[in-house]
Amino acid sequence: MEKASSERKKHWETVYSQKAAPETSWYQREPTLSLAMIQNAQVGADEAIIDIGGGASLLTDSLLQSGYRDISVLDISGKALEQARKRLGPNAGRVRWIEEDVTRFRAERKYAVWHDRAAFHFLTDEDSRRRYRDALYRALGPGGQAIIAAFAPDGPRRCSGLDIVRYDADSLMAVLGDELILLEREREIHLTPQNREQRFGFYRLRRK
Repeated sequence: MEKASSERKKHWETVYSQKAAPETSWYQREPTLSLAMIQNAQVGADEAIIDIGGGASLLTDSLLQSGYRDISVLDISGKALEQARKRLGPNAGRVRWIEEDVTRFRAERKYAVWHDRAAFHFLTDEDSRRRYRDALYRALGPGGQAIIAAFAPDGPRRCSGLDIVRYDADSLMAVLGDELILLEREREIHLTPQNREQRFGFYRLRRK
């Protein structure tokens, strides 16, 4: 597990040392569907939200602009987090920044919303997925909601030079376990900065 985590960190630090966020395939100027699902979760402005693999994503900016005041961003890449902090300037101090591999994350508090558009589908081995699930359950209190986006069954097989796992609702729920109830599902066709289509499935779940 240590080796896998170390290799993941090395890979993503290299990616973000070579590219600015707008050059990456997952870049979204307006994370419309992510923000809509968070709003559909109907959490208060002071309730805690964590963005897993958030890195340099502009979702943080959108959440701050929408009035949310308790935002955490977790990413394995310190360089990605630094890009986000520089972009936000003085507003960076309003966000908690966590440099960690999600499979090793041990939350010290409970979150109302766990959002992940970036990390889960890169976990290709069963042990990493189990550790992810454990981290999710430690972080999410009863009634808390998880919003997980992953490449759809008709999405790409690889991303950023890495193999990925594609999911539909059934296969996602099979991995995450029966403590979660599926509330909402959507599809998104993401157009990369290179004008390539990537098909995603978005799922909003509630912990029993």
